[in-house]
Amino acid sequence: MKSLKKKVAEAVYKGLIEIAPGASVTSDEIITYLAYPPDAKMGDLALPCFKFAKELKMAPPAIAAKLAEKLECEGIESAEVAGGYLNLKIDRGALCEHIYENTVKADKPYGSCDEGSGKTVVLDYSSPNVAKPFHIGHLGTTVIGHALKKMFSFAGYKCIGVNHLGDWGTQFGKLTVAYKKWGSREDVEQKGIDELVALYVRFHEEAENQPELNDEARAAFTALEHGDPEITALWRWFIDISIAEYKKTYKQLDIEFDYYTGESFYTDKMPAVVQELKEKNLLTLDDGASIVDLEAYGMPPCLILKRDGSTLYPTRDIAAAIYRKNTFDFDKCIYVTSAGQCLHFAQWFKVLELMGREWYKDLVHVPYGTVSLNGSKLATRTGNVVLLKDLFSEAIEKAAGVMAEKNPELAGREDVAESVGIGAVVFYYLSANRMRDINFVLEDALNFDGNTGPYAQYTYARTCQILHKAGKYEPGGFTPNDDEFALAKTLSLFPETFDSALSEYEPSIITRYILQLCADYNRFYHNCPVLTAETEQLKAQRLALTESTNKVLAEALELICVRHPEKI
Repeated sequence: MKSLKKKVAEAVYKGLIEIAPGASVTSDEIITYLAYPPDAKMGDLALPCFKFAKELKMAPPAIAAKLAEKLECEGIESAEVAGGYLNLKIDRGALCEHIYENTVKADKPYGSCDEGSGKTVVLDYSSPNVAKPFHIGHLGTTVIGHALKKMFSFAGYKCIGVNHLGDWGTQFGKLTVAYKKWGSREDVEQKGIDELVALYVRFHEEAENQPELNDEARAAFTALEHGDPEITALWRWFIDISIAEYKKTYKQLDIEFDYYTGESFYTDKMPAVVQELKEKNLLTLDDGASIVDLEAYGMPPCLILKRDGSTLYPTRDIAAAIYRKNTFDFDKCIYVTSAGQCLHFAQWFKVLELMGREWYKDLVHVPYGTVSLNGSKLATRTGNVVLLKDLFSEAIEKAAGVMAEKNPELAGREDVAESVGIGAVVFYYLSANRMRDINFVLEDALNFDGNTGPYAQYTYARTCQILHKAGKYEPGGFTPNDDEFALAKTLSLFPETFDSALSEYEPSIITRYILQLCADYNRFYHNCPVLTAETEQLKAQRLALTESTNKVLAEALELICVRHPEKI
């Protein structure tokens, strides 16, 4: 539909120029006016001519009538006037042929583009805090971030994925104190990050009755900042254990990062930032702390140094952004974090602008809503978390049970169960707008009926099996009925759906499209026999639509990090 709308816009532009030679409207502007009527009886595309009335000094119905007389556009079957609207009906056969040629026969994936050719995007996402569990609270940044990476790659960008680990801060002082008091190397080596979490939780429990433990933790972190050999060795050990555990989850999600560069990586790069801020007279003292005053911009001050001279998150983020610009010369740097950090990003983005870094405008914060568990807020220190590994394990187990009942002879059932189970969780999360707060209810996430990931995967597998049974075919012209045309129209919307998802940094737009495509395909499947069609030509036509659906579903599922097994 994207290419057809472009042709329509050019034809309308030609008509408008004939009506009013001095008209200043452009074909690009006309594309934005084209809409899809709410009722198919009104046509497939509609152009509101009210937009041109003032400049052409004509009534909208008169403009529509003149355009209807003059309009000549390949792919458009007819043009009718309805009040101030020009309603267009698409050549059904031409649209089906276009879809087939561009999904099945084309050399590049349907909907992909070269918008990002020669451009680089850095994506900062996932970024768990070291020595803490990978729980469902991390699912948002991880799957939204990786979906965006796939989407920008699909648009031709060179993408660099960075895992900005939380590997610095007083939590390591707490963990060090807890390990020395109650831990053992044997337990940590045997239980891994679970033991580190248990020690961290115990520290907070003990500190309620022994507040002096917090002083010990601050002293331990200060020692780490000054390079204490024993504490530094423990710190590196905790990091290694954590990354090894995280990589197990990333493997299940088919995620690989180009760089694991945590906050500590920028420790030696922050003094230059502080010095530059001083030289540019941007730093002021406030009760002993060094800040950048942002009152003129409607924001609280941005804290750069504490009273004791230690750095904070903004200092590290500014240093990281400068390093990434110098290293990768990015065209865009995207940060996927919770909406609760919106002010933080707005502050240090503004500081970079004040420092004279013109590329501050290329920094993008992509926020998302919070996650609660059955209405309860997640908190590591209280142990109120659901680990992703446990969630995935339960989802895989349930998927395996369903498949054992429905398809007990399925080869490779364990791998398929993993694809379906994990896909169910990811799809559930990416089904809603990313800014919506999610109350994570396991029963809903693992529901295998309705608008879910497994439903989409089953639909894809259905297309695979039909094509496998059919063998070779060659469509010899398209004469689609209503169900076939409805499917073709939905297929034609994928490129502009992708464009919208990319421009809005919103994977859920693709997820909702997948559900619509599955609904239209399954309606087509039930109403239009494919393998038992009345004629060979009709069979070939329906196989072509099935294969087009197969290609687009595979691409769309891939973009939102959901696997698509051929058999379920």
